[in-house]
Amino acid sequence: MIAFIEPIKQLDQSLFFFFNGMHNPFWDVVMTLFTQTIIWGIFYLTLIYFIVRKYRMKAVVIIIMLALVILIADQFSVFIKETVQRLRPTHDTDIQHLVHNVYRKGGLYSYFSSHATNTFAVAMFTAKLFKNSRYQVFIFFWAALVSYTRIYLGVHYPFDVLTGAVVGILIGYFIYKLLLVIENHFLMLKMPKLAETGLSNQESGIVLLVFLLFVSTVLLVTNQLMHTQFL
Repeated sequence: MIAFIEPIKQLDQSLFFFFNGMHNPFWDVVMTLFTQTIIWGIFYLTLIYFIVRKYRMKAVVIIIMLALVILIADQFSVFIKETVQRLRPTHDTDIQHLVHNVYRKGGLYSYFSSHATNTFAVAMFTAKLFKNSRYQVFIFFWAALVSYTRIYLGVHYPFDVLTGAVVGILIGYFIYKLLLVIENHFLMLKMPKLAETGLSNQESGIVLLVFLLFVSTVLLVTNQLMHTQFL
């Protein structure tokens, strides 16, 4: 078993140093911002706005289930971290001096990434909920972007992120299916039907526009602050 795992760990470490090694001061700031959950507050509020707009009274149950998605994803990833106890690159004494670490070193253990699990769980749950192909492409790109920041900042290996993404997708999918069961058996309000309601292309375009405006603002402000040597 060890003979099988060791080449995978070596590949994971090589991929980590490849991606972690591609950095500069500008992206150090941007990735540090993008990795923080609170920075995406306006984006989360946009999603909640469309949940309320599209599903009316059912929005309360949907938001509760979305919170459950995040809770399960986060706590399950923490449980596995504590069980597997794989050291983060920033805490591994053999390689920590080679790691490009800009922000925090993070907790002691690495496998697997809570950021990746949480974001991909949200992506999958809302992708199934909104049922719009443009939104689905965009939301998984967002999840991948946030997850990549963990490698860039030196706190997770690529396989930590990949595993978190797979687990998050499964959690998001099954909680959405549970939501449909709750709707069919326990909710008195039958309309709008979740399985038949989603975002229009125009609505998904608004979500994308909010995302692009936010990201552009972060990039432009960061660039200007660095140009004036404020950062």
